[in-house]
Amino acid sequence: MRWRGLAPDVLLAVSGVALDLLMSGKAGGPRAEWLVPLFAVLVGAPMGLVRRWPAPVGLYLAGLLVFTDQIGSFTSNTAQILMCVAIGATGYFRGWQAALIVVSAGTLATGLNIADPGLAFTSQAWFYPVGIALLPALVGRYLRGPAGRLEAPEITPDVLLAGAGVAVAVLGTWSYWHNGSQPAWVIGSFVVGAGLALGVARRLPAAVVGVESVLLLSAHQFIPAATTTIQVALLAAVGVFAMRVASWFWNLVVYVAAASLAAVVVVNGDDSVTPLKVVLLLVVVATPIAIGRYAGARQAAAEAERLRVRESERLAIAQLRADQLAERERIAREVHDIVAHHVGAMVLRASAARYAAPDGPVADALADIKETGHQVLEDLRGLLDVLRDPGNDATLLADPADVVTESAERMSAAGLVVDLVLDPALGEAPLVARASAARIVQEGLTNVLKHAGPGTAVRVALAARDGELVVEVVNGRPPTFREPLPSSGQGLAGMRERARALGGTLTAGPDGGGWRLAVTLPYPSPYSFSTTSTTSKTSKTKVTM
Repeated sequence: MRWRGLAPDVLLAVSGVALDLLMSGKAGGPRAEWLVPLFAVLVGAPMGLVRRWPAPVGLYLAGLLVFTDQIGSFTSNTAQILMCVAIGATGYFRGWQAALIVVSAGTLATGLNIADPGLAFTSQAWFYPVGIALLPALVGRYLRGPAGRLEAPEITPDVLLAGAGVAVAVLGTWSYWHNGSQPAWVIGSFVVGAGLALGVARRLPAAVVGVESVLLLSAHQFIPAATTTIQVALLAAVGVFAMRVASWFWNLVVYVAAASLAAVVVVNGDDSVTPLKVVLLLVVVATPIAIGRYAGARQAAAEAERLRVRESERLAIAQLRADQLAERERIAREVHDIVAHHVGAMVLRASAARYAAPDGPVADALADIKETGHQVLEDLRGLLDVLRDPGNDATLLADPADVVTESAERMSAAGLVVDLVLDPALGEAPLVARASAARIVQEGLTNVLKHAGPGTAVRVALAARDGELVVEVVNGRPPTFREPLPSSGQGLAGMRERARALGGTLTAGPDGGGWRLAVTLPYPSPYSFSTTSTTSKTSKTKVTM
C-alpha cells in the first residue's frame, strides 16, 4: 500500500517533532528552554522528506546524532531512533547501494553514540552498531515484497512490531540500566517486555493498550528512567489500535485515556501547566491516532478494491460462460435446422415412395429409411436439449442395450451379417458407460457398412468384467471389392474422444483382411471385491442376425 499526497509527509514530520518533545522535554541540564523545541524541529521535521529523499535524510540524521552526542544533548536518543527509520525507508524506496551507504554512516554514528565518553570503542562491540543500523535496512527490503505479506494471518508484521518495540525500548533506556534504584536486569526485562507486547497489538489492540498503560504507571512509580520509553510504546499501541478499530467512539475513549496518562507522567508536581504544554501533549497523543486511522482507511480501501477486482473477475467469468452457452445454443439451432431440413425431406420422400412402391425389398428399404430418419430427428432433438442445458444428463432416449440391438437389426437389414453377443452382466456398468458403448457400436457398424459393404460378416461383443466395459466390433474380409461410401473422417476420432472422456482406451486396425475395433471403458464396480466369482457365474447370450 503506497500513501500519496502531502498528508503522510506532514504526519511523519509532526510525529518526529512530537517524539523528541516527548523524549527530550523532561531532560535537565544547563540548556535554555527555547533549545528544546528547536532541536525537536531539527531532528523531527526532516522526517517529512523521508519518503522522497530517504538516503539524504538518513545521512543528515547520522550527522545530527554525532553532533548531539558530542554536546551531550538528549536529542541524540531521538536522532538514533529516527535514523533507523530513515535507514528502513532507504531500504524500502531505494536500492541496495544507497541503503549500504546510509547503513555505513549509521553504523559509525551509532558506534560513537554507544561508546562511553573518553573510552575507545572496543573491537568486540562492533556487532551492536552494525546490527542496529543493518536491521532497519533488511526490514525495508523485506517490505518491498507483495503487500499480501502484511495481511492479518501473517506473523511477520507482528515480529517486526515486537522487534521495533524492543529496539526503541533498549535504545531509550540502556544508558540508565546501571544507574537506577532497581537492578539492571529488572529494568531491562521491564522495558523489553513493554516492547514485546507490541507483537500482539494487531490481534489484541485493546489488551495491549491496557498492558502498556499499566506498565507506564508502574514505571512512573518505580522505574522513572523507563517512563519515556514506555510512553512511546503506549503511543505505538494507540496507533495500532486506531488502525485496527474503525469506531471513532472507542478511538476517542483511548485518546482520552492516553492523554490522561501522559499528563500524569509528563507533568511533575512542581511544573507549571501552560497552554503550550497542554497543546503539545494533546498533539503528541493525537498524532498516532491520526496516523493509525489514515493507515486503517487506506487498508480498508485497498481491501475493498481487491474485493471489487475479485467480483469483477467472477462476473467476467460468468459473462463468458453465458456467452459460451448462447453460442452453443445458436450453433445447436443451426445444426438442427440444417440437418432436420434435409433429414425431414428424406423421410417425407421415403414415406411417399413407400406407398407408391410395391411390396418387396424396395418397400422394406424405404420403410427402413423412414424409421431411421425419425430416429435421427429424435436423437437430434435430444442433442439440442443437451447443448442448450449442459447440466442435464446426456442419456439416451432408449435403453442402451435396446439401441445396440436395434442398430444390429438395422445393419442386418442393410446387408451386413451381424453376430451380436451381449453379456448379461452389462447392467452392472453405469448408464453413461453403456450409453457411450451403444454409440460406439452404432458408429462402428456404420463404418463397416461404408467401407466393407453389404455381405460382410461382423461380430459385435459387449462384456462387463473386472470393472471394465469392453466393446469389440470385428468384421471379416469384404466379399467383393467396392468403392467406399463418402465419409467425413470424424467417426474414429469421435469414438476415441468418447472413450478418452471416460478414461478408456480405443484401438483400431487391420485384422486378418478385415478390421478390428476394440474399446475399453473403466468404471468403479460395486462388486470389485468378488469379481472373480461373479464373472465365473455369468453367461453370454448370443443373438445371430
